[in-house]
Amino acid sequence: MTVKTSSLNTLAVESMLFARRHFVRWRNEPLLPIQSVVYPTLLLVIYHILVSESLMRLAGTDNLNGLVPLCALAGGMFGALGAGFSIPGERRCGLLSRLWTFPVHRASALIGRLLAEGARTVVSTALITVLGVAMGLRFHGSWLLVLPYLLVPVVMVMTFAMVVTTLALAVGPDGSAMYTYLGSASIGLVFSSSGVAPMEMFPSWLRPVIQFQPMSPPIELMRALSEGGSVVWPLLGTLGWVAVFAVVFGPLAVRNYRIAAETGV
Repeated sequence: MTVKTSSLNTLAVESMLFARRHFVRWRNEPLLPIQSVVYPTLLLVIYHILVSESLMRLAGTDNLNGLVPLCALAGGMFGALGAGFSIPGERRCGLLSRLWTFPVHRASALIGRLLAEGARTVVSTALITVLGVAMGLRFHGSWLLVLPYLLVPVVMVMTFAMVVTTLALAVGPDGSAMYTYLGSASIGLVFSSSGVAPMEMFPSWLRPVIQFQPMSPPIELMRALSEGGSVVWPLLGTLGWVAVFAVVFGPLAVRNYRIAAETGV
């Protein structure tokens, strides 16, 4: 039991050290964390200015409680995509192979990357939420619900970062085409979710697709947390998508990282 606890503690410390490596890199090259805040902020402000009055007339709501979660998730996802661009370069220069030779737990580098993504996402989500509150977003339930509200994008973005990492390691040193396809798919998910407009405004035949695509359950969960509504079904949908991606891409991420580090190409 003591040995197992010590091993877990060591893994946690090593993962935090690898996460710190990303923090230092982002501090020296702040373009990515700035973009992950600026892009969703502009999206929130511009979309709200252009669409809120029309939505208010048509649906009786400005949909701000769906738009803020949408922008928080979008910012985290595109930040994870931007961070994924560094993986082919690290592979080409042999950094992955050097990290693999360190006397640390094999999973610590991957976990550290995901922790860094989670930390960046919680900061950007907090900033976007503050802006949303300034624009009129209100939490009708307990303010204690703000904490899980901020953590929903963290869980989703860490899961998405695992997908990005898996695919980036799978395509080899030159993965520009993969990022194009994945970026296009991400944009499609963002703008075909329930955060764009209330669900009842979509055609009836399209609603099941919108309702059950990966972006909508976490958006609806954050909406329920801000409105003080029931969180059961959105929570189950969110956890379901997280579980699916974790089961499919978790083992693949470890496998692809090992292959990339051992082959060095």
